Amino acid sequence: MIQRVKQYCRQQAFKPSLLGLFINPFFFARAGLYRHIKDMSQHGKGDLLDIGCGRQPYRHLFDVTSYVGIELDNERNRDIGIADIYYDGVTLPIDDKKFDTVLCNQVLEHVFTQEQFVKEINRVLKKEGVLILTIPFMWDEHEQPFDNLRYTSFGLTSLLQEHGFTILEMKKSQANFSAIVQLANCYFYKQFTKLPFPLRALLSLIICGSLNIIGGLLSVVLPSNNDLYLDNIVVAKKSS
Repeated sequence: MIQRVKQYCRQQAFKPSLLGLFINPFFFARAGLYRHIKDMSQHGKGDLLDIGCGRQPYRHLFDVTSYVGIELDNERNRDIGIADIYYDGVTLPIDDKKFDTVLCNQVLEHVFTQEQFVKEINRVLKKEGVLILTIPFMWDEHEQPFDNLRYTSFGLTSLLQEHGFTILEMKKSQANFSAIVQLANCYFYKQFTKLPFPLRALLSLIICGSLNIIGGLLSVVLPSNNDLYLDNIVVAKKSS
């Protein structure tokens, strides 16, 4: 029974739903990313490469010719077993100008050689290929010690432009009171992680669920703040 509950919670982690508002401590972050990636998926075309694909939670949003997932070659990712390609985290084992679209979701903050990483993305994209990239702006340290940086919208724009990309669209996810509530839920969630699952789930339901409801209501009532947000979402085209 507990395993089924855990599996259901994993499914709720990325696809927003009314139930997720009550049980998902990361509801606002996941809902914002899902909404924006769904909107940006219209830019996806041809052959798509998902870098840092994980469980490929956004694959169903893209109407493309082929969808290829690539991940770091380590035991954890091999156990998940969803990626089509595994690599060393430095050089993509892919020919030049191979893909029409690259999706890179919540990966760049874990890269310690950002310039080389962006150059590699540019290399494997075809002429005028499209990059859809998301990265946290305001988030706690995670997957330690492999958490390296955060980018402002200006820093991210500069990085991409300096390495052969033209920005087509840039969005800021959860630029309202929900960003503050989300950080509060991150705090509580990490306090619960060492507790047995049933107790952890109960506390998340009571505390995080309540905060989600309050945050959702106040986000409607209070004004937005475009300088305080959770994630950057960017669509960029490979320059000619």
